[in-house]
Amino acid sequence: MHRFLVTRLAGISCRFPLPVLAFTLFLTLVSAYFAASHFAINTDTATLISPKVTYRVNEDRFADAFPSTGGTTLIVVEGQTPELAESAAARLSEKLGQDKKHFLTVTRPDGGEFFAREGILFGQLPDVQDTMQQLISAQPFLGPLASDPSLRGINNALNTMLMGVNRHMANLDQIQTPIRSIDKAIRDQLSGKQTWFSWQLLFSSKNPALKPPLKRLILAQPVLDLSALMPGIEASNAIHKAASDLKLDADHGVDIRLTGSVPLADEEFASLADKIWLVAGAMIGAMLITLWLAVRSPSIVAAIMLTTIAGLIVTAAVGLITVGRFNLISVAFIPLFVGLGVDFGIQLSVRFLAELETEPNQPTALLNAANALGHSLLLAAGAVCLGFLSFLPTAYIGISELGMIAGVGILIALFFSVTMLPAFLMLFRPRPPRHHVGWRNMAPVDHFLVKERRWVIGSFLGLTLISIILLPWVQFDFNPLHLRNPKGEAMSTLLSLMKDPNQTPNTIDIVAPNSKTAEDWVKRLSKLPEVDQVVTIDSFVPTNQEPKLAVISDANMILDPTVNPIETQAAPSDEEVQLSLRQTATSLREAAGTSTQASASDARSLADSLDSLARSSAATRQATNEMFCMPLAVMLDQMRAMLQAEAVTPEALPQTLKEGWTTKDGRIRIEVFPSGDSNNNENLIRFAKAVQKIVPTASGMPISTQAAAYTIAKAFIEAGILAFITVCLLLFIVLRNVREVAFTLAPIILSIFLTLASCVIIDQPINFANIIAFPLLFGVGVAFHIYFVMAWRNGERNLLQSSLAHAVFFSAMATGTAFGSLWLSSHPGTASMGKILMISLVWTLICALIFEPALLGNKENKAKEEGKA
Repeated sequence: MHRFLVTRLAGISCRFPLPVLAFTLFLTLVSAYFAASHFAINTDTATLISPKVTYRVNEDRFADAFPSTGGTTLIVVEGQTPELAESAAARLSEKLGQDKKHFLTVTRPDGGEFFAREGILFGQLPDVQDTMQQLISAQPFLGPLASDPSLRGINNALNTMLMGVNRHMANLDQIQTPIRSIDKAIRDQLSGKQTWFSWQLLFSSKNPALKPPLKRLILAQPVLDLSALMPGIEASNAIHKAASDLKLDADHGVDIRLTGSVPLADEEFASLADKIWLVAGAMIGAMLITLWLAVRSPSIVAAIMLTTIAGLIVTAAVGLITVGRFNLISVAFIPLFVGLGVDFGIQLSVRFLAELETEPNQPTALLNAANALGHSLLLAAGAVCLGFLSFLPTAYIGISELGMIAGVGILIALFFSVTMLPAFLMLFRPRPPRHHVGWRNMAPVDHFLVKERRWVIGSFLGLTLISIILLPWVQFDFNPLHLRNPKGEAMSTLLSLMKDPNQTPNTIDIVAPNSKTAEDWVKRLSKLPEVDQVVTIDSFVPTNQEPKLAVISDANMILDPTVNPIETQAAPSDEEVQLSLRQTATSLREAAGTSTQASASDARSLADSLDSLARSSAATRQATNEMFCMPLAVMLDQMRAMLQAEAVTPEALPQTLKEGWTTKDGRIRIEVFPSGDSNNNENLIRFAKAVQKIVPTASGMPISTQAAAYTIAKAFIEAGILAFITVCLLLFIVLRNVREVAFTLAPIILSIFLTLASCVIIDQPINFANIIAFPLLFGVGVAFHIYFVMAWRNGERNLLQSSLAHAVFFSAMATGTAFGSLWLSSHPGTASMGKILMISLVWTLICALIFEPALLGNKENKAKEEGKA
């Protein structure tokens, strides 16, 4: 009955090739239109797991409570100086905040009015005292700068300080640092080098903890176009355009980089698309060459390729109808379909060529081929379909949807292989083969495998034992960050941030129902050795404020008249600037005198630089003025804000800040930072377990990574057991022989063990992407071994000399070489997928062509052995 179905469909295609082609082409065109107009892919690896899984429920609960924390773009503004970073961040955030078309919200988590004024209070009391003392010490220099923020004012400030030296009220050593810094900046400017000057670094404390930052952050919530393949690309482009309009680039001492969930997702798809033409070209080229070697007929190669492409298009449309959109795992139905679709095409075509050796009538030869293979093809398709559908009940949505699409796809592949392919063959009328289809020179190998079958089987059992021993060393790395291209902007920026323990994304988020519970959890979490720090809304209320404010108030009484002069002088003319340069040069030489001290040498060097600047062009002096005065304005603004610090209370916190840490119904957000290396998997495992012991409902990347690994492993175990049971039942129903069922499945299990052992040897972890190699391994393996068992069951001997072995070898080669080309991809996950696909298919082929014939042995000898028994 089963054989009749395949033979019947093939017979209709042979008799009516044009109507069959018209029908299948129409089906293909309709599917192509639907797939093109409805194509969508979700690149978010977080959604590959069912939202009903516990950790996903906790993640969704947190996202619902604090929606502003999700779907964000983090803009990292890095400047050559602290002033450049602050100025760029302020200007860019202001411009983006006005762009309501592309952004819902734009905030500065480490800057803005609140932190500019109150940021000093977050330091320790000694740090506050140190900072204020540094500013007071710089007061003689700051006064002239504040009243005359120009190159002339800088010279006047130097003159004021030199006056004290020349009157023996001070010495040059006390002002050596500003003299040396200003001299270097002017010399670099005169030599044409790109130069940026920082007053903050000049006046800052020597304490590294108080060093002003060169990096500032902007957090934006972009408007996403969910219909686009890269939903956030328009917003990202808007950020780069705004930065370009503001001249925030390397030529102006600023670097703007993007990271965060939105750019990372967009970059993920871009990485998948990168080198796509190279990969596609290598894939198609490898497959065409292998198909040619298999059938030696351009018309048959064309027929197989056209049939495979048509079936793939229909499968894509069916996939979009059933699941709505593809994901990073389900999109792998493409290699699965092509691998198995090409296999069906090669099996039928090679058997067709073999039949032509004895039957010159092509329709009859094709029907004979279909009749001979019908049972095997249907059984293989059914077994593979059941195997794929076994993933449907699992919580791993990525592989579940892949199972749905691939399971249906294998039936589509079979349908097209026995309808469209025969129709093409009847139209193309390929020439009969010139040589025998098969490998007669493999007779010695056939003889050896039968004669020495116990030795061969024993060798493979030894390999199996070694593979089982190596299984504990198989690495499972389901950290989604490790699947991304580390050279991409978003990923490289994230890796850079992860070096700073205060900016790592590997934190754990907790939603406390109320402040009392939050306080209790914070106390318990803070005591854990795995925890570096715990942040809540209370963390933004500085401690020990009263003495700090007293220190700032005292400093303000001294510095306020200095940084807020009653009158600011008008900008000087170029002549006035030249005069001030020469006067200061004279004062420097007078102060240096004939001293041989380093400070005197520095003073004479600066005097020479000032004279050179006075003799240079007006444009050079103007550029030098801008080099000094832009950061001066930023520094003075920051000083003025800092000196106005006020007591901070929870009620006084900015509303945008409170919205990110508290809800209207009183729930509190807690963020927990790991101690040690935040990108080390073992460290994160310990961190996640320690936090979850206190708060089981916690969420975050350290938890999701480990929970996802458990969910995926569980899904494959569940699906593996279900697939094994259903395929065994199908094989037993059809074969009605337990030993033949074992002969079919044993080589598949062996090839899986050997593939895993190979991963250990080459140090290749199993991840979200390459794990789909195993369903392909199962699918191709089941098909190959069913072909051999069915042939052996039907009395065929010398299997390696048969057209079947010829077809199996080139089918595996076509799939292996074609999808081994994925190794060329820029995407680490896709590249590792190609690597494991190649390795798994090599082992599948070895098991099919060596282990399986040895396992089956000679049917006549088997009968004798059974008779003796």
